Amino acid sequence: MLSYLADFEEYFGPLRVLRFITLRTLLAAGTAMVIGFIIGPWLIRQLKILKFGQHYDDDRTGDLAQRFDKKNTPTMGGLLIFVSVLLSTLLWAQPNIWVFVSLFVYSALTAVGFRDDYLKAVKKNRAGISSREKMGWQTLITILALAALMWHPQSAHKIRELWVPFVKEPVFIFAGAIGGLALFAMVFFWLVGFSNFINLTDGLDGLAIGCTITVALVYGIMAYIASNVKVSDYLLISHVPGSGELSVVCGALVGAGVAFLWYNSHPAEVFMGDTGSLALGGLIGMIAFMVQQPLTLLIVGGVFVAEGLSVVIQVGYFKITKRRYGEGRRFFRMAPIHHHFQKLGWPETKVVARFWIISLLCALAGLGTLKLR
Repeated sequence: MLSYLADFEEYFGPLRVLRFITLRTLLAAGTAMVIGFIIGPWLIRQLKILKFGQHYDDDRTGDLAQRFDKKNTPTMGGLLIFVSVLLSTLLWAQPNIWVFVSLFVYSALTAVGFRDDYLKAVKKNRAGISSREKMGWQTLITILALAALMWHPQSAHKIRELWVPFVKEPVFIFAGAIGGLALFAMVFFWLVGFSNFINLTDGLDGLAIGCTITVALVYGIMAYIASNVKVSDYLLISHVPGSGELSVVCGALVGAGVAFLWYNSHPAEVFMGDTGSLALGGLIGMIAFMVQQPLTLLIVGGVFVAEGLSVVIQVGYFKITKRRYGEGRRFFRMAPIHHHFQKLGWPETKVVARFWIISLLCALAGLGTLKLR
């Protein structure tokens, strides 16, 4: 919204700087951070008053229980991130189809996650919303988002291209009705998959949001590069006109993430809950598709992928050994994998710090794929 002030540069010359995406991205990050710091204490107090506490199963915590009582730590902290990102993006991003779809997906999934947390924390329903209902909402959100992208002239052609790392041309075009269904399946899998991956990562104080910040930084850079015709042509990657505004969205996410980390660092004052993890996974997955870097997310979000795969391996290994030996065995001491390292005796803060380092290395590796073509 404030970007339109650049149209009045003839009356006040310095307003022309608002045309620069880089400046508005920095302003979005700063604005989101300030909003987060302002509303953070109030939101945490309200969540405590409403007793929106995190539920833990006794057999899940076991000997990993902390010296402070996490059961009394409020959840739904994803609202802090959502409000900060939404307000900051509306202030600094120029509206286009890319921004609209990203905010739609983020807002809709935040609502689904909030309902899930509400049922768990307030209604004491351990299961939250049913898997069928959650899948139904995620399917509808994906259909609406993809329909908007395939209908709008600015995005209709680009969204049908599939680009992969290390290749300088699209490897596949999702043409026709069959192609549209295949594209829907892939986008749906990405949104649901990374929502679950971030949800699984959100098991230690500051772990999920710290890794989310590095991923958002990388995709902010990728969005800017994709929108710049000269840079994208030099790097032999897809040029996506208008996608630079997604840099502003990513910048806002980084700023909001830093503010949330202030309250979520060990010992956490608030947890993001499904309100945060479900929506952040969907937002990141959608942005990855819109900037033509979906498969690169497997590298950039390596920590999230490892967390998800560790659960798949653990469950699969348990079932196979139970069928073969009559007694299920565990591949890891505990899954997701961050709990495995806790079982090995690593303090929570050391696990989080080392996973952050790995996430940063994954981010750098993901950026490296832009040059290797």
